[in-house]
Amino acid sequence: MWSLQSLHRFGVEPEAPPVRRAIARVRDGVTWHYWGDLPFFHGEVEECINGGVLAAGAYFGVLGAGSDRIIARLLDEQLPDGGWNCEPREESERSSFDSTLCVLEGLLRYEQAVTGGTGTGAVADGAAAPTADLAAVTAARRRGEEYLLDRNLFRRRSTGEIVLPRYRNFSFPTYWFYDVLRALDHFRSAGDAPDARVADAVDLLLSKRGDDGRWLAGQPWHGEVYFALDAPEGEPSRWNTLRALRVLRWVDEAAV
Repeated sequence: MWSLQSLHRFGVEPEAPPVRRAIARVRDGVTWHYWGDLPFFHGEVEECINGGVLAAGAYFGVLGAGSDRIIARLLDEQLPDGGWNCEPREESERSSFDSTLCVLEGLLRYEQAVTGGTGTGAVADGAAAPTADLAAVTAARRRGEEYLLDRNLFRRRSTGEIVLPRYRNFSFPTYWFYDVLRALDHFRSAGDAPDARVADAVDLLLSKRGDDGRWLAGQPWHGEVYFALDAPEGEPSRWNTLRALRVLRWVDEAAV
């Protein structure tokens, strides 16, 4: 799961032969054994995980029955406030920033793959073409984005206070965790001009820029890794700097 997410975020070439071999092994040999041995690219039950699986399937060209299943679940699970939450509805009908952004990234990547926006094509290795209603996917994504925009990407709508301090922690890899930089990068990827409601988030991003023009690595998320993908906490981060600069370029280009 997280290896595919990292390769996706690195921008690895999806059609490179070693990548195609690796993706074929995942497609043909990895299952969710807790959920009836579903194939990996068919997803499981949690919205945050399914959003990531959908994004990977779209980027690496593994769409079809699996993506159709994930999208049907995600559209059905969208909450009245517009977002998503991995907690069951009987426990909470309030959306989670973390789950919502994971789903939005998956829906956007799916749209881009199907329409030829970016990434790979929707079908690879003889898979059946996806049948999800693209208009419904886009509408759900827009509603989810409104959930975040209504909260300026990190504030409580009721009080204006920051929802969680960790949203200011810019860390790479992101895994399932929400942060302001990751959210801004999603809106940049969507291709629309910046909404006025991201201004606070952009100001936060600028406030974390160092005197040398770079951004520092945040506190890494827990869990064992084979090797570090970013600089140690508090040292200049290539990944944070890259993502921050492309967000600022998006903002600056819209202001011209």
